[in-house]
Amino acid sequence: MQPYPIPAASISVSEEIKKSRFITLLAPTSGVAAAKAFVQQVRDEHPAARHHCWAFVAGAPDDSQQLGFSDDGEPSGTAGKPILAQLMGSGIGEITAVVVRYYGGIKLGTGGLVKAYGSGVQQALKQLPLAHKVPQVEYTLQCDYAQLPLVENLLQQTDGRILQGEYGADVLLHLALPATGVELFGNKLRDLSRGNLHLTPISQ
Repeated sequence: MQPYPIPAASISVSEEIKKSRFITLLAPTSGVAAAKAFVQQVRDEHPAARHHCWAFVAGAPDDSQQLGFSDDGEPSGTAGKPILAQLMGSGIGEITAVVVRYYGGIKLGTGGLVKAYGSGVQQALKQLPLAHKVPQVEYTLQCDYAQLPLVENLLQQTDGRILQGEYGADVLLHLALPATGVELFGNKLRDLSRGNLHLTPISQ
């Protein structure tokens, strides 16, 4: 649950290799649905292109559950895998790359294709503006009304926020805390409430 870099904006890079035009597009995409939607958007924008090859790391860089790639008609292993290898090597999360190829009539061979698809992504990554993402963890916390200002003050200090609150006889809060600040929040909460208040993790 460490912070990781994500794209701060979309970017595209274009180059011509042996009369074929390769357009590499990178975009921030949080989650597999967003990644697939971006791939479809690029297809819609370039309907005349021969190939739309893609790969994504849709979650944190080390989350292997949210990876995907496609050669889109190029020989197996010559497009999607080299694109994914560049993305994974960059350590950037929540990113999708689509490489659009307008075929120019000259075959590049498998080695040439691997190089063309990989180098386009490599060039685009060098120019990509980055932001930093701190993963959020969700908890519930029960307190009484007198303790609420204490909790709100602690949330402010640790960049946490209240997602939802149920205000009955007691207060039941649904909180989101930055993963890097959970320990600090928990310790201060325990100290200031003399051990009365505890965070309960919500299984994600």
